[in-house]
Amino acid sequence: MMRKVYLDHAATTPLLPEVREAMMPFLGEVFGNPSCLHEWGDLPRAAIEEAREQVAGLVGGRLEEIIFTGSGSESNNLAVKGLALAQQSKGKHIVVSAIEHFSVLHSAQTLEKWGFEVSQVPVDRYGVVDPEDVRKALRKDTVLVSIMHANSEVGTIEPVREIARITREHNVLFHTDAVAVAGTIPINVAELGVDALSLAGNQFYGPKGVGALWLRKGTRIMPLIDGGIQEGGRRAGTENVPAIVGLGKAAELAAASMSSRIEHLTGLRDRLLAELPAKIDHVVVTGHPGNRLPGHTSFCVEFIEGEAMLMLLNSQGIAVSSGSACTSRALKASHVLIAMGLSHEIAQGSLLLSFGSGNSMEDVDYVLEVLPPVISRLRQMSPLYAKFTKASKGVK
Repeated sequence: MMRKVYLDHAATTPLLPEVREAMMPFLGEVFGNPSCLHEWGDLPRAAIEEAREQVAGLVGGRLEEIIFTGSGSESNNLAVKGLALAQQSKGKHIVVSAIEHFSVLHSAQTLEKWGFEVSQVPVDRYGVVDPEDVRKALRKDTVLVSIMHANSEVGTIEPVREIARITREHNVLFHTDAVAVAGTIPINVAELGVDALSLAGNQFYGPKGVGALWLRKGTRIMPLIDGGIQEGGRRAGTENVPAIVGLGKAAELAAASMSSRIEHLTGLRDRLLAELPAKIDHVVVTGHPGNRLPGHTSFCVEFIEGEAMLMLLNSQGIAVSSGSACTSRALKASHVLIAMGLSHEIAQGSLLLSFGSGNSMEDVDYVLEVLPPVISRLRQMSPLYAKFTKASKGVK
């Protein structure tokens, strides 16, 4: 029987049994609408508020500062569009980085169509935003900065605290996309100094289709979904109670097990990054060498395409990504890698192996056994590799 190794936790994580168990009553007998005042609405309403407290605890916020959404992408849309629109009387300029998730970049593009101006700050070869570049991008009419906490493709953790100090000096709101971070490494919004923070349940063993936006108390935001008074009037629509309950339980479990998860994931990551270059030549490790998420290993293999490696690894029972889950079907180079200065040719050969709590050193052994022959096979079919080999031998 073929070994099955799931190394795509950056795309989504499996649902923990404890989370599924917490959700089950709200998929059956506890079905009432939380907005109803009769007894059928009491338990769902109480469960949502308990989940709100659990999520607030994960990020160090207060329960009234949590807005439940349908995904991390929705949280980013609400933050970027909602905060900018609510501040437009002060100005119509926002700042983002070149490596943001498309839910932030496309929200910024939509704002441009609505009369806003957007400045994009660069990153260095490790994918790090220089806080001074953010300072230089600020103008008198800047109303919002949105820089991610960490990048899900290369694992680089950004200097959010330093950027927040700059935005506070200039009285500019600061949102951070923490979807790749929340539930994985410690977050405290008070220490970070941000005004809004996005997260998603499926990144830390909760259900898909649910996210949250932490919004600092007193910060004005314009709702994107009009309707009822749910979520304090900031996000209308009958709540997805089972998913919200699952998100809350996953947040509680993540907070309790975070230190042990970090230790486990860091060991797997470091071993793979240490041993892989010795087994495969012409590999470019991407992301910051030290300041990166504990379970992330990302690299580019020269002369072949990431999708081909992905498919052959899948045939061997190994699940990985090439770029982010949102771009892996686009068959084009990652905007993140291009912004980091990699050529299109090298960026096409990207692989992301993201570990989870269920992985083991035996999984690393299996990857180190399977991946080199896969790359060798693909290079034998690669005209780029044939051309490189001839050139290196001096053959014309």
